[in-house]
Parts: sequence; C-alpha cells; structure tokens
Amino acid sequence: MNTANTGLAEERFRKIRACLKERGVVSVDELCEVVAVSGATIRRDLAELDARGHVRRVHGGAVCTESQLDEPVFDDKAKIAADEKHVIAELAFKLVAPNDTIFLDGGSSVLALARLLTDMRKLTVVTNSLRVAGLLASAGPRMIIVGGELRRISQTFVGPLTKPTIKQLNVDKAFMGTIGLKDGVMTTTDPAEAMTKEMVMEQARDVYLMADSSKLEKVSFVKCGELNASNSLITDSGISSKQMKLLKEKGTKVITKSKQEKKGK
Repeated sequence: MNTANTGLAEERFRKIRACLKERGVVSVDELCEVVAVSGATIRRDLAELDARGHVRRVHGGAVCTESQLDEPVFDDKAKIAADEKHVIAELAFKLVAPNDTIFLDGGSSVLALARLLTDMRKLTVVTNSLRVAGLLASAGPRMIIVGGELRRISQTFVGPLTKPTIKQLNVDKAFMGTIGLKDGVMTTTDPAEAMTKEMVMEQARDVYLMADSSKLEKVSFVKCGELNASNSLITDSGISSKQMKLLKEKGTKVITKSKQEKKGK
C-alpha cells in the first residue's frame, strides 16, 4: 500500500513539474485542476518538491527553478529559430527611418536587423554589442559604442560603467532582445545585463522588443524590463491568441507578419 501511495505521489510530482516547466509560475488552484486533487494535497506536494529543490514555493503557488532559461553562447543562440528571427528583423527594418537615432542591444534578432542597416548612412546607431559594432564599423550608419564591462557570452558591454554614456543620450527607438517574456515581463540571465537594458528603455522614446515566439511564456533569472502601452513586441506568427490578448490588455502593440503576407510571399 505504501508503494502504491508512493507511486501515486511520484506521478503527481511529475505532472506538477511538467506544468511548472511549461508555465514558469503556477497557482495552487491551477495545479488542482491539472492534477485533479485537493489544494491540501497540492500544498503538501509543493512542500516536498521545494525540499527536493525542484520548485520554489511562493504565496499561493510555486515557481519552477527548472523553467529558468539558461543563456546559450551567442553563436548557438543565433542559430535558434533563425528563420523567425529573419522575419522579425524585416518587420523591425520597416520601422527605421532616415535620420533616426536608434539603440541596438545584443540580441540575436537585433543583430539580424543590423545586417539590414548597412546602407543607411543617414542613421545613427548606438549599441553596446560588439557584434553589431563589428558589422557596422566599416560601412553604414554613424556609430556610437557604449563602453562598460564586456560580458563574453552575449558579446555586450554591460553594468554600471555603461551608465555615463546611456544616460546622456535620448534615442528615438530602441530595439531590444530578451531571454524570456512572460506576462509582459522581460527576463534575462545576468543582473548587469538587466541593469543596462532597463537604462536603455528609460532613454528611448519607443521600445521594440524583438523576440521569436519560442521566448514567450518563458522565465529566466532576472527582470530586465516590462512591456506597456509605450512599447511594442515584434514577433513571429507562432504567438498564441492568449499571449496576444494578454499583451493587448496591457496596451502593448504586437507586430507580426499577417497570414495574407505569408501567402503572398
């Protein structure tokens, strides 16, 4: 009998962990529906999973530590959802006008946008990305490079030393990447990177988050910004209707390729 009970408990743990991996943060009530047991049982199960280090209990539910996204090295990251990133870059390119001053951060989708800017000589680009700077160094827009501590995994300059330059500049548009986006909250793996991203968003008139749909409903380690009525998300057609509705309720504009455009391609 104890063996049977143990087996049932482990099956519940498996379902709970799978749900948390998918959603990142889940309430007790939601888990009750998924696992079909009482709230008291879910709370006991969460206590056990917390003790094992598989989840972190919070008021009213749990956060899955296993759902926190690790950051791949830049070249590997650029290969993930490459086709979607190209589509996103083309949509972002349509938003760039001559004589704009824009910020490009170290996101791989943002680098795809930078590749489209090499002939725009009447443009000013501010960047903390070594990859963007290298790409545009010999031709194209006027370049302003933000210095700071080099974060090798993302090939970006980040942290407090970026502040003197960023705080002196006002940019028309900032094109940003993220590791995860859930409930309109952007997250990344590194606090210093998050600090720099938040400073940029404060100095930009318009912020465009460039994120393929694989990033949506995912959570990484630290918050690096929040989408609101003055921001836009540029993504691919993989965004769900639920995600679209949530962002529109926040007033965030969602830019994606329409079905008509895809058919005409």
